[in-house]
Amino acid sequence: MLDIKLLRENPTLVQERLDARKAGEYDIQPILDLDIQQRTLEGDRSQLQARSNEIGKLIGQKIKGGADPKGEEIATLKAEGNEIKQKLADLEPQEKELKAQIYNLLLALPNLPDQSTSVGTNETENVEVRRWGEEHKPTNENILPHWEIGEQLGILEFARSVKVAQSRFVSLVGAGAALERALINFMLDQQIAAGYVEVMPPVLINSDSLTGTGQLPKFAEESFRCADDDLWLTPTAEVPVTNLYRDEILEAENLPIYHCAYTPCFRREAGSYGKDTRGLIRLHQFNKVELVKFVHPETSAAEHEKLVANAEAILQALKLPYRVLELCSGDLGFSAGKCYDLEVWLPSADTYREISSCSNFYDFQARRAGIRFKEAGKKGTQFVHTLNGSGLAIGRTMAAILENYQQPNGTVAVPEVLRPYLKRDFL
Repeated sequence: MLDIKLLRENPTLVQERLDARKAGEYDIQPILDLDIQQRTLEGDRSQLQARSNEIGKLIGQKIKGGADPKGEEIATLKAEGNEIKQKLADLEPQEKELKAQIYNLLLALPNLPDQSTSVGTNETENVEVRRWGEEHKPTNENILPHWEIGEQLGILEFARSVKVAQSRFVSLVGAGAALERALINFMLDQQIAAGYVEVMPPVLINSDSLTGTGQLPKFAEESFRCADDDLWLTPTAEVPVTNLYRDEILEAENLPIYHCAYTPCFRREAGSYGKDTRGLIRLHQFNKVELVKFVHPETSAAEHEKLVANAEAILQALKLPYRVLELCSGDLGFSAGKCYDLEVWLPSADTYREISSCSNFYDFQARRAGIRFKEAGKKGTQFVHTLNGSGLAIGRTMAAILENYQQPNGTVAVPEVLRPYLKRDFL
C-alpha cells in the first residue's frame, strides 16, 4: 500500500510513476479529493471536540463560582454542549466512511516502480542483464518437448490427471515423483546452507493474508477459494510466510530475517487460456520453493541482489542455461517496485522461459500487513522492506532438465548434484 502522505506531498511524482506502469489506468485524484474531505471533517470534529471540552470546564467553573446549576446560564451551555455532541455523532460515521473509501482505493493502487526501473509498456521492453551457461546448452538435435519425453519415459501422466481433476493438472509417476522430491530437497538444502530458515506454512490462508501481500482485492479471480470458509489455496508460499509477521513489531537487531519454504501452489491462471496448454509450464497446481526476506530499508537493494544470486545458484548447480532480465515498469507485478526474472533455456522451443521472479516490494507489503521494526534508542517504528523470489519453481525446473539433459537414446541424464538424492544416473 502506498503512503497517503506521499500522495498528498508528491502527487505529480506518484502519478508519473503509476503512469510508467500503464498510462491512464491509475488515477490518484479521487483519493486526493476524498482525503481533503476527510481531513476537513477531521478538522471540524477536532474544533467541535475542543469546544465541547471547553464547555464542560466552563460549566464546572461557573457552578464552582456560585452559578445556579439549574439556572438559565448553565442550561444554555448544556444545550450548546448537547448540540455539539449530536454534531460529533453525525460526523463520526461520515469520517469513518471516507476513511474506508480512501483505504479501499489505496488497496487498488500498485506499488511505484523504483526510479532505477526502466520505463516500458510490456515484457518486450525488459532489459537483459546477463546470461549464464551457454556452454551447457545441448547440441544434440531433435530434442523432444518435455511433455513428450516425460510421457515416453512413463513419468508424467497428463491424460489420466484430467480424469481425476481437469486440464492443467499432472500426476508424477515413478522416477518423475522421485525427481520432484529430489529437486525440492536439493533446493531447500541449498537455501538453508545459504542462511535461510525453513518454514512449512499452512497452504490454506485467509483473506487478510492475501490482502497483506497484494493478491486481494485485485486478483481474487486468480486464486481458488473454499466456498464455506474464509480460506484460499495459497498461490505461493510468499503469502503465508510474509504474513507470519503480520501486525508485529520486530526488533531491528533481528533483521534481516530469511525464510525458505516449500509448498504446493494453486492458481486459476485466469486470462491465460490458450497459453502453454501442454506440459509443466502453466499448471493449476505446482510445487515451488520460495525465498522470503524481511530487511532494514537501508539494506534492501543489496539484499535484493543477494536474493537473485541465491536463486541463480540453483540453476548453476544444475548446470541449466539461463538469463536474467530486469523487468520494465509495464511488466512489474502489482506489489513489486523492482524485479528480476530468471529465464531458463528450453531447447525444444529454442527460447528462454521464466523460472523465477525476484522482487523487492520495499515497504508496500509491510504497510498493508502492518509489519514494523523498532531500533534500540530511537523513538517510533518503521516499516520493514520485504523481498521474495522463487528458488525455484519445481515443475519448470523439471521441464528444463527433461529437455537440456535429454540423451540421443531417449533417456534423460540426472544432473550430477541430484544423483545422491535420486540414487540413479538416468531416467
